[in-house]
Order: sequence, then C-alpha cells, then structure tokens
Amino acid sequence: MRILGLDFGSKTVGVAVSDSLGWTAQGLEIIRRQSPGKLRQTLARIEQIIAEYQVEKIVLGFPKNMNNTEGDRCEKTKEFKEMLERRTGLEVVLWDERLTTVAADRTMMESGIRREHRKEYVDEIAAIFILQGYLDYLSMHNKTQEENE
Repeated sequence: MRILGLDFGSKTVGVAVSDSLGWTAQGLEIIRRQSPGKLRQTLARIEQIIAEYQVEKIVLGFPKNMNNTEGDRCEKTKEFKEMLERRTGLEVVLWDERLTTVAADRTMMESGIRREHRKEYVDEIAAIFILQGYLDYLSMHNKTQEENE
C-alpha cells in the first residue's frame, strides 16, 4: 500500500510517497501555486499523483505550535484535509509536523546545499520527514501488536 505525504503551506505543498511496502518515503515534488486561496490546480495535481502511484492513504502535516496549541495554520490545514477527503475519497491522517522544517533545513545544511538553494527543497524534504515519521510509527505499532499476540 502506497501512502502520500504532504507538507501543506500557504504557497507550496511538498509531496512525498512511500514505497509499495510502506517502509520508506521518497520526495516527489513541490506543488507551487500563485495564490494561497487557489487550490483547484493543487488538488488536481494531487489527484494525478494518487492515480499514478496508486495511493491508498494520505498523511498531511499538521502544524501545531510548539506549546501544542493550534493556530491559524492548523485551521487552514483542517480545511485542506476536508477538501482532500471529498475530492479523493481517501483517508487523510493529520500528522504532527513540529520541527520537520527545522530537521529538513539541518539535513540540507549537513548535505552541503547552499543557503540560497535550500528554499527550493525544504517543503519536499519536510514532506519526506512527515511521511517517514508516520511510516515508522506504523512499523513500531505493528511490531508491538505482534509481540502482544
């Protein structure tokens, strides 16, 4: 089963997809839009990716504040989640994305990507971190269930 990971921002959506076994996340692309409110083309592109990769579930980064409260970005993310569910018919899981952008930035810095080029990749790498976190959770959850049986 393939799972799609999304890092939803005001101007971009970072996209990652799992391998068919659900073990690893790979970055696909960054969907850019002209206006924060214009989501039709973004949703259409996500639908194309879902069809191309035969995705069965979506994990959407949920941008909680560091103190665990939900701000304006959380509300916009919940609205986007509902749009995705209506358009695709797939389950959309909200996944805590705190510090994923920081981790993505650190990874690029350690990889030697120059500061002026990091903005080009940060959303896609954040989507990878979001999806990989979810995949790791599923793996640990399944392992725990097997041990308890």
